[in-house]
Amino acid sequence: MEQTQQPKYFIVESTVLPEIYLKVAQAKRLLETGQEQTVNAAARRAGISRSAFYKYKDAIRPFEDMLHGRIVTIQILLRNERGALSSVLNLLADRGGNVLTINQAIPGGGAAAVTVGLETSGLSAGLEELLCALRERPEVIRCEVPAG
Repeated sequence: MEQTQQPKYFIVESTVLPEIYLKVAQAKRLLETGQEQTVNAAARRAGISRSAFYKYKDAIRPFEDMLHGRIVTIQILLRNERGALSSVLNLLADRGGNVLTINQAIPGGGAAAVTVGLETSGLSAGLEELLCALRERPEVIRCEVPAG
């Protein structure tokens, strides 16, 4: 029985990509923003054929689009202080994050591990900016999005 191979993804700096990929991304953006109404017009404006657009359109997506509307897991190590979790959750809400899940371990050694499932489509800035704001909080010891 033949196994279906799962897609593999890579984050690659755009300057090393073949030009066709960048043009497909440009055509997709033209369609998404309404600057062009048809695939034919968007492909022509980007300087590619319709067949090239259709060949690559499902495989090309800018990194920021991969995060938009997605659920991200954030692992945070908090100081065991009154209001620490509340402060972090308020920051997430103030920045437009929608907290879906919270899992907090029992504090030990003056700190507590917290895992937050966050829906990111409403963020007022990028995910990296949100992580920087969390890291600047005095109650946050460490903050990261785990790989995988």
